[in-house]
Amino acid sequence: MRMFPVRAFRSFAAVCLAALAVGACAGDVGPASADLITDAGPSALGASYRLGIGDKLKVTVFGEESLSGPVEVNAAGQVALPLAGEVPAQGRTLTQFREAVAHRLADGYLKNPKVTVEITNYRPVYVHGEVKNGGEFSYKSGLKLRDAVAMAGGYTYRANQSYAIVLREGQGEVRIPANGSVTLYPGDNVRIPERFF
Repeated sequence: MRMFPVRAFRSFAAVCLAALAVGACAGDVGPASADLITDAGPSALGASYRLGIGDKLKVTVFGEESLSGPVEVNAAGQVALPLAGEVPAQGRTLTQFREAVAHRLADGYLKNPKVTVEITNYRPVYVHGEVKNGGEFSYKSGLKLRDAVAMAGGYTYRANQSYAIVLREGQGEVRIPANGSVTLYPGDNVRIPERFF
């Protein structure tokens, strides 16, 4: 009589462990994000794109050649500009950053400054996991998941080619289908998972 509960407990524990293992293999990340699944295309970067560390910009102050030129968002998320000093850029849209620069310059330096800002080079994307040559790659407008995998040398024989896991700033990890229709954003961190069977 005493052996039955022990055997039943062991069987129950084995079933629970098997269920946990299957769950871990199938669902290591949350549900797919609509923002990542929808292919908004490269033009969507214009208004909604938020600056990040490594983005290279060209700031032009009309009539002020010495205040204009190429700059980069530094490791602190700021851009160093003559007279304006360190202007916060990380997480801001181009419009918000341009307005911040104009406000700084108007604060005792220039009367009604006209400022334009354009992105000259986006920050890189990162591809790792089951690819042949993972690493950091230059972002090109309209970059698709399939293109990022190709830049990383293609899939390894162990790769799960049905989906990828993307870490995008402010969204956490999400699973996206590897059907080639998803457009990546600058700074995206792409992981190609391993297949188990």
